[in-house]
Amino acid sequence: MAGSFRRYIFVCQYSLYTELILGCLQIQLGVICSVGILTLSEAKLQAAQAHQTWKSLSGLTERVTIVNPSSAEQYSELGIHREVRAADWADSTSSTLQGIAPASKSDRTRASGFAKGELNFGHLQFSIPFPYQLEPTPILMAAPENFNPSLRLPAVLPEPPQNSSPPTTSTKPGTPDAVLESIDTDYRYDTDNFGQTNFFLEPTVKFRLSNGNRIFFKTGFNFFKQRGVESITNFPLQVGWQGKIGQVTLQTAAGVDVFNRLPTAINLNAKVEAPISPPRVSSSGRLLSAVILSGNLEQGPYKSNARTLDNQITAWRFGPDLYWQIDRNTSLFSSLRLGSYNDGNSEVQSFSRLERKFGQFSLAANLFTWSYDRDLERTSGYFSPPDFLVYNGEVAWEGDITNFLRCRLAANLGRQRLKGEFDNANTYQTRCTVKVSPNIELDLGYSFSNVRNQETGGSAYSGNSLIGQLRVKF
Repeated sequence: MAGSFRRYIFVCQYSLYTELILGCLQIQLGVICSVGILTLSEAKLQAAQAHQTWKSLSGLTERVTIVNPSSAEQYSELGIHREVRAADWADSTSSTLQGIAPASKSDRTRASGFAKGELNFGHLQFSIPFPYQLEPTPILMAAPENFNPSLRLPAVLPEPPQNSSPPTTSTKPGTPDAVLESIDTDYRYDTDNFGQTNFFLEPTVKFRLSNGNRIFFKTGFNFFKQRGVESITNFPLQVGWQGKIGQVTLQTAAGVDVFNRLPTAINLNAKVEAPISPPRVSSSGRLLSAVILSGNLEQGPYKSNARTLDNQITAWRFGPDLYWQIDRNTSLFSSLRLGSYNDGNSEVQSFSRLERKFGQFSLAANLFTWSYDRDLERTSGYFSPPDFLVYNGEVAWEGDITNFLRCRLAANLGRQRLKGEFDNANTYQTRCTVKVSPNIELDLGYSFSNVRNQETGGSAYSGNSLIGQLRVKF
């Protein structure tokens, strides 16, 4: 009985402890469940709010897109873009480096035309300043036989925006120090009715350096023939460099002239070119206004004719050039040259040209003056008038004949004065550019002129010139 009572007490005690423990567990479980339910309820509420907010934004976006679907086009028309592709800037930059300013095909051909910014006057030439043209332009001599300048300036496109993000490493191999850019071969064949012949064939190889500057190598074969003088053959060799410091373009070149029967002579030239006022360009890429000033210096054999070379005449020439793009169709070019010869003679010559374009047609007025301290033509061989004046008016047409052929026709009518006597001064020119391929262009031109480049007495003078250039770009 007692044992049974003890077992009952033990069971009762065990049940009491069990109930106490189970009660605590129930209380804890209830608290945990309550907290869990509360937490889940708050999470569902937040999720519902977030879903509602996202849905509202989506609906707002959809409504904006539906209400104004052309907003992107409007931004594009206004010139507002969120990003600029590097390829677009590359295309613009390449156009600038190639001197292709205008957007139209005719303007592109004009910008890369035959004259390449030079004023050709027979065996002497002016060089028109191209402020942002990176191709080296030789600084040659000037004379009055030919009034046919190309005054089109390349447009200055804006610089691409600088990327503020850190440069990314490229797996491409490094760029070479120098890259072959182009080979330009100039051809000229001059004859007159007094038995004088000058022939020039001069290729120029141009390389672009990794820093953007350029170097070029010029060589060739020249031939000079004249009555009463043994013919002379000339092999020019020249090395040049061109670069920019800010907006200033610098160009230098030096070399030697090797002759078949004359001593070797040194030649050199230098040019500094800078814009006086910032060029303005239209949205289509056409130059609206600009003022460019350049300074020129050159020294070398005076390649006027065989007699002058036979007398080993050399000359220093220096002076400024001024180009003013008054408006998109009107331009003014003016040049002054002072010369000093090794025979003690000196010269002053000036040239001015005012041109107005009317679509494919153009009108121009030219004025050329040339005077020497002494007339040494009989002894030194070169035309050295004490007082020479040429003025004329020009009418020209230039346009596309076919997709690959572009031509220019021009006629100059005016007067010339030599030693106080006046005479007619007429020049007729034609020039065509053939686009053989996207990288190859060929220029062919012919010119006839009665503007004097030598003393003829009472006899009339007439000169003919065949001019050409082959351009190959790489």
